[in-house]
Amino acid sequence: MIKDTVVNGCDNAPHRSLYNALGLTEEELQKPLIAVVSSYNEIVPGHMNLDKITEAVKLGIAMAGGTPIMFPAIAVCDGIAMGHVGMKYSLVTRDLIADSTEAMVMAHGFDGMVMIPNCDKNVPGLLMASARLNIPTVFVSGGPMLAGRVGGKKTSLSSMFEAVGAYHAGNIDDEKLNEFECKTCPTCGSCSGMYTANSMNCLTEVLGMGLQGNGTIPAVHSARIQLAKHAGMQVMELVRKNIRPRDIMTAAAIKNAITADMALGCSTNSMLHLPAIANECGVEFDLEEVNRISERTPNLCHLAPAGPTYMEDLNEAGGVYAVLREIDKLGLLDTSVMTCTGKTMAENIANAKNRDENVIRTVDNAFSKTGGIAVLKGNLAPDGCVVKRSAVAPEMLVHEGPAKVFESEEETIEAIWAGKIQKGDVVVIRYEGPSGGPGMREMLSPTSAIAGMGLDKDVALITDGRFSGATRGASIGHVSPEAVSGGPIAYVKDGDIISINIPEYKIELKVSDEELARRREEMPIKRKTEITGYLKRYASMVSSADKGAIINK
Repeated sequence: MIKDTVVNGCDNAPHRSLYNALGLTEEELQKPLIAVVSSYNEIVPGHMNLDKITEAVKLGIAMAGGTPIMFPAIAVCDGIAMGHVGMKYSLVTRDLIADSTEAMVMAHGFDGMVMIPNCDKNVPGLLMASARLNIPTVFVSGGPMLAGRVGGKKTSLSSMFEAVGAYHAGNIDDEKLNEFECKTCPTCGSCSGMYTANSMNCLTEVLGMGLQGNGTIPAVHSARIQLAKHAGMQVMELVRKNIRPRDIMTAAAIKNAITADMALGCSTNSMLHLPAIANECGVEFDLEEVNRISERTPNLCHLAPAGPTYMEDLNEAGGVYAVLREIDKLGLLDTSVMTCTGKTMAENIANAKNRDENVIRTVDNAFSKTGGIAVLKGNLAPDGCVVKRSAVAPEMLVHEGPAKVFESEEETIEAIWAGKIQKGDVVVIRYEGPSGGPGMREMLSPTSAIAGMGLDKDVALITDGRFSGATRGASIGHVSPEAVSGGPIAYVKDGDIISINIPEYKIELKVSDEELARRREEMPIKRKTEITGYLKRYASMVSSADKGAIINK
């Protein structure tokens, strides 16, 4: 306990003098000191309510006999960073968040933690930190945004990006575009579809690190404040029982998370974050296992952008626990795993109910018999690439067409707006990988442009970068090895035929081995020389996407 290392005894008098400077009383110092790691800021819409969540957590800790101390964690809004140089700084923050949290906790000797993330990279970043530090921890997010409404229909951020494509195609006018702009994001919270933030907050429940409702209770509901108080109280129970993150995030829990991911239809970014979390837990993550789990796991949810339902609907239908209860009927989960409730998953989901089978399909009436994500392999991606197949139109599950090759996202967008992408094309965007980008930018702008122009059922997009959870269509990312590492994607030329077969997990560049070998001799790797600062260090240290884009050198 902290009082044994930095509080009690004459040698710790200097430490106590600094705690006195904080206004802490002797009584507070004799209680467990709990870090409240808050991602509150005034630039990310999903985080603007975290000050209230933080105060509620602190109350819960104090009520249960602990002393809460808050310090901040950074967060980037992927939506605001999208489509420009700012997106290079999104994925890279995952490691900054994990590292800085580790530094703060180790420097100050906390007894436990409550993590308060919400959007995109700070959820996995704090999960990584919790595994690394391995002191009792509970997660409580800020909750999802309510869906917007345009023309009587629910909308989300993906609708907004696609509206821009529709505008460029002449399908909507300025007035309609402005209506989308004003009504798409009506409240605080993480964007309202099954995008990366909501995917990871839901999976935090599955991993056992968040209480029921962590992934789905809307940000503006008072139940979210109650959940935060309970999270503060529950961390004290974990401290008393000495239940730690690596007791919870075991190999079985990671496999449960992959399984739930398939049923929920989560963002492809989970295939970057789950390997990185597993790495911190000392658990091997086998990308091949993803397809084996997908083969036996039905896809039960089609939340936006895959379908017309939203996080608020999932919450009303019974939330993550109802999905877990449904897939447990097939014996797909290890429900003996421990969770932050102090109970097993089996105990947690015993009374869960599916209240709306239009939102959470039954296993007998699944959207598909296979899961929401697929890993493809072939000579274009020897180490794999990832697609959210639950958001792919049926006619694009198998596709073959000529490559249109671009060296950056900006080049691609320019070509799309200029009408250079035709039906049947396979758009290839390279040098956007973890190291080559650097930072592995999300390609929501080009995919939304293609969808907004009505080409999502005719055009595929392949990249060594990644996609937002808001992306739909035959969008295949995480191509490994990436271009800057000499992966085959570096040697694709305009007009090359690319074959995609998602049901068979295959992706092939129809070019002979001999021709590829010749191109390797003739086509130099394009390395960015103008990179400076943190991005330069990141590019030199980051692994390939199939390993989770972890810092490993």
